[in-house]
Amino acid sequence: MSEYLLEVKDLKKHFAIFGGIFLRQIATVFALDGISFGVKQGETVGLVGESGCGKTTLGRTLLRLYNPTAGEIHFKGQDITSISQSSLQNTRREMQMIFQDPYESLNSRHTVRQILEEPFLIHQIGTTLERKKRIDHLLEVVGLPASAKDRYPHEFSGGQRQRIGIARAIALDPQLVVCDEPVSALDVSIQSQILNLLLELQERLGLTYIFIAHDLSVVKHISDRIIVMYLGHIVEMIKSTSIVENPLHPYTQALVSAIPIADPTVRKEKIILQGDVPSPIKPPRGCRFHTRCIYVQDICRTQFPELKNYSETEEHRVACHFAGELGRH
Repeated sequence: MSEYLLEVKDLKKHFAIFGGIFLRQIATVFALDGISFGVKQGETVGLVGESGCGKTTLGRTLLRLYNPTAGEIHFKGQDITSISQSSLQNTRREMQMIFQDPYESLNSRHTVRQILEEPFLIHQIGTTLERKKRIDHLLEVVGLPASAKDRYPHEFSGGQRQRIGIARAIALDPQLVVCDEPVSALDVSIQSQILNLLLELQERLGLTYIFIAHDLSVVKHISDRIIVMYLGHIVEMIKSTSIVENPLHPYTQALVSAIPIADPTVRKEKIILQGDVPSPIKPPRGCRFHTRCIYVQDICRTQFPELKNYSETEEHRVACHFAGELGRH
């Protein structure tokens, strides 16, 4: 039996682009192009990278909101890429998502009671009285008064709306929750409250998180392990406690250099990446990062680097031909 609650093997998601008079396929977006990793029960795995690297696509593909192009997604030992729609609906009770924008993800025409009751109605769970008690309990758990259930989403602040989104996500007692940038749309003063709530719920309910964000400092705070993505690929997998002291991929080093330090007496050189992320429609040959890497060599332009383990004491995987040999900033 696998040690992982969720295990992904060589996952690919390609989007076809259609155009012309006859709307024929004219190009392909390689959003995910060979992703493999595992998530253990009760663990938080962070996904970090620039916009367009495939983080959100990965999160939605894991929950089968997008159908994968190729690869396997094993949840509790079962490959969910090939199961029937009825089986998938049952599986989704145990796999939920918290969305980035709490206003867009909540139906503005429904009260909070209707929003939180919907998962129970879809899965035909409980009587009217049992659902009412469950809704009151969910609101208490996320720090909202019971009176909130008769109000509409627009009557709440951004942080309160995200609490409603979290309550909806945990309504069916899931094991895995994909958090798709759940704090990026919130004020900085509210972000810490939501992060602390997620940590409290994880300890209380035994949840497993995949936490997606572009802010490495936020991901580092909440995650046990961090996966750094670039242009549809994993470039580094590392423990959150090691990422500041021991980033081995040049892209990860650049992200770490951008983490702000509260101490004004400490000066840190910031690595400025040149150029833009290449188009996922026509990704570069070899290492996907070589067009922006200051250490680029000929081999980087022609050969794709394998994701290898570079630590004897912990899992620290890096996709770089020269990992461990690069200059440190």
